[in-house]
Amino acid sequence: MAYDNLLRIKAFCEIDYHQYIDQRRLNIKAAIERRGKEYILGVDENEFKTYLFEEYSFEPLVIDSNSAEVGEPTMSKETMESRFYSERYNVDVYTFTVYYRFTGSAELFNVKPTTWRMDSTEIFVNQTRNTVSFSFKLYKRDPEAFNDAKNSLYSSAFSNVTNINNDIKNWNNGLEGTINSIFNAQKTKYQEENNFFAAINVKINKDTSSIFTSPTVKKRIIPQPTVAKNKEFSSEPTMSKEMYEDILKVVYDSGKNMEKKPALYIGKVEEGLRDQFLFVLETRYEGTTATGETFNRSGKTDIILKYAKDASNLFVAECKFWHGSSEYLKAISQLFDKYLTWRDSKVALILFVTNLDFTNVLLSISSEIKTHPNFIREQGKRGETSFSFIMNLPQDKAKEIFLEVLAFHYDKK
Repeated sequence: MAYDNLLRIKAFCEIDYHQYIDQRRLNIKAAIERRGKEYILGVDENEFKTYLFEEYSFEPLVIDSNSAEVGEPTMSKETMESRFYSERYNVDVYTFTVYYRFTGSAELFNVKPTTWRMDSTEIFVNQTRNTVSFSFKLYKRDPEAFNDAKNSLYSSAFSNVTNINNDIKNWNNGLEGTINSIFNAQKTKYQEENNFFAAINVKINKDTSSIFTSPTVKKRIIPQPTVAKNKEFSSEPTMSKEMYEDILKVVYDSGKNMEKKPALYIGKVEEGLRDQFLFVLETRYEGTTATGETFNRSGKTDIILKYAKDASNLFVAECKFWHGSSEYLKAISQLFDKYLTWRDSKVALILFVTNLDFTNVLLSISSEIKTHPNFIREQGKRGETSFSFIMNLPQDKAKEIFLEVLAFHYDKK
């Protein structure tokens, strides 16, 4: 069973539990504040708090140890050296991958629990199929050796499942109180503000026809790729603008959240940061596959989202650290010259900025692109650090391309 598009992580080692939970509290506060005064003062409190509880509680991780499936091994040769003689010889090496099904909140595989067993291994998480796997080498065709290696790695990979479940049980138990505290503080603030306005005769608009209902706890409908009949003869891109907007929002929100969690980016190279975005994209859209370091046209691009049925490209993105204006323009040229085909119309350049003078970098992103030979026009900004441009293909000036440049400030050392 060879599953593709897996997120590779060190089991229960990526981010400290306390740091992760602190960010969770900030997310709840931000979710309440985003609703605004009218909503908070008019909504059914119990319904809204129930929604927040469902949204921010965790489901414990459960690994189904009886679901083990062994993928077809790959075979290679390695050179060994004799312990007693200065002889070198080749041996057959088998690499096995074992898959297990799981239930629960997949993000918990990243979190280091407060009580942590110093035992871990590299795992691969596929949230789309709810599988988690690990790989190992075997140097002899021995069933007993295979089972010993499999059982040892199983123990290492999942030794902290009970610990993280204990932590999130405590979180879930206290979540109602956390939500009440944050919500009530915000509501009191708005009430006191209105009382103050009334005391000084500031008119408060009470003529609203809005009905304040809490959002549903069901997962919202996510735009999916649509393929028209006779797609081969259509010049329209295979991904709707709605889906493109959703992808960019997901990338932008994920990148901004990582700015607040230095443990997710400190010490990571481009590939490690890229995988954080792949993890979200590959599990979000039905009928698609998200891959990294994939050949397209004449080079390997960092992120490609493909339509699963015919492997046509939906979205192409490149990830780069910021190394100045000239390298920025080179990155755009690389994306357009090497990776894009005529049918690629929606792309992104994701920039990781370590400079302290982030504002100057943002100004350069907006201004320097106008000197690029494929620049046509600006399309505004989706966010403070997300810039929209219309470009053209080097090999076909009449073909317009949507390019989004997203910059994230990862300055902690």
